[in-house]
Amino acid sequence: MPSRPTEQPAATDPATVDPATADPATVDPATVDPATVDPATVDPATVDLAVVGAGPAGLAAVNAAADLGLSCVLLDAAALPGGQFYRQPAPGLRAARPQALHHRWRVFANLLDRLAAHTASGAVVQLAGHHVWSVSGAAGDWRLAAVAGADAASGRTVRARAVLCATGSHERQLPFPGWTLPGVVGAGGAQAMLKSGLVLPGRRVVVAGSGPLLLAVAASLAEAGARVPLVVEAAGYAGYARRPGVLAANPGKLAEGAAHAVRLLRHGVAVRTRSAVVAVHGTERVEAVTVARIDRDWRPVPGSGRRIACDALAVGHGLLPQLELALELGAAVRPLPDGSPALVVDAAQRTSVAGLWAAGESTGVGGAELALIEGELAARSIAVALAGADPDEGPSRGRSLLRRRRRLRQFAELMAGCHRPGAGWSDWLPDRTEVCRCEEVTAGTVRAAVQELGAGDARTVKLLTRAGMGWCQGRMCGSAVARLAGAAEDPTGLRPLSCPLPMGVLAADDAVP
Repeated sequence: MPSRPTEQPAATDPATVDPATADPATVDPATVDPATVDPATVDPATVDLAVVGAGPAGLAAVNAAADLGLSCVLLDAAALPGGQFYRQPAPGLRAARPQALHHRWRVFANLLDRLAAHTASGAVVQLAGHHVWSVSGAAGDWRLAAVAGADAASGRTVRARAVLCATGSHERQLPFPGWTLPGVVGAGGAQAMLKSGLVLPGRRVVVAGSGPLLLAVAASLAEAGARVPLVVEAAGYAGYARRPGVLAANPGKLAEGAAHAVRLLRHGVAVRTRSAVVAVHGTERVEAVTVARIDRDWRPVPGSGRRIACDALAVGHGLLPQLELALELGAAVRPLPDGSPALVVDAAQRTSVAGLWAAGESTGVGGAELALIEGELAARSIAVALAGADPDEGPSRGRSLLRRRRRLRQFAELMAGCHRPGAGWSDWLPDRTEVCRCEEVTAGTVRAAVQELGAGDARTVKLLTRAGMGWCQGRMCGSAVARLAGAAEDPTGLRPLSCPLPMGVLAADDAVP
């Protein structure tokens, strides 16, 4: 992620968030630490289902599975459930109205109520703050290795008959001159700062990149007190009109877009399409950005640059499915319309690996509503596979979920195609621009590896230049490096570990090989 800026306090308007004056007795229960279990007390016996990820897909799945009589473990790296979409403020901030920063909060509150009931009954064990770094075994006897704690010093192995990957996604970052300056944050990162820390990345924030997330981020920042002079969209919205049938089948998406437009209009936020931030200016931190018009291939139009004063830039070019655990097991992937890979699943959310299911953004970025549907579908399928009987609700519920999934998946594919990064993006990059920040590898070094040494993919560039060998293991630079090498995206994203680990964890007797 681009560097974290000096954080600025968010507005304390009671209509949005009041972190200081809330009565503890009236704090929304969703902001209180969930009923988790000390990992040392968890029964090591095999459970029916291990769900990795406590976002919308994971929460829907674990609740539905517990409803159907399965014993479950829910693992998530965060301290509180909700994932990125329903990221919550820390309890110590005592947020009076966290729901003011979220969409469809009642749905989330219902999921939490159900989860609390299942946790109290013992049907679900929550392992918050646990990052699953490896999965091994086979259907019926999976072993999930996880680390816990801020320093990842302690480890634990969970055994399960079935595994559901609900691992979500991360932002795609395309570098440009100045993107390493303090004050440049990911668009999703800016939203996360606001939701979890009740802080703004700055007081005057330009929002840029591509994808519908930009509109939601800009509206949230403006309503929390930031001045957002401009939303800069590299693609456009006209492409949606090419599939009128898909739009007609998803009126809720149109209404959501219209709601964002109204919020932006109310705060005087302008939206500029077919444009991009091609440079950031400043010494100690962001002071201004240059916005230029771009053509359909995302090449800057000469002479169109315009300088805009700001103290922060929130930028992102869509989301990429997070696939490490499933790829480690050899799960098949498919290319999405924006060039990114996603897990192949069947109508029951089964991957190509027996005993492994997937739901949510790992099967293709499509939003919280689609993730909820896929999570429930996966749980129903797992219950049938493990218990050998159809869920009590009968087939009508399953058919309804499938219809809704098909409709929302079609919209997700349309969205991905409309905001696909253009091939001319690399024209933004002078040779001196850093592409891999961890290893300080420049665009010129990557180009030399491709043009002079014959590298034709991200892996070869990595071996020749060290791009992607740093702390993030290519999660931030992988997409850009692959595109500079002539590929749309890193075709696999395969990594032996899904997070950094201390050597002591790997050396432990119960570590998963």
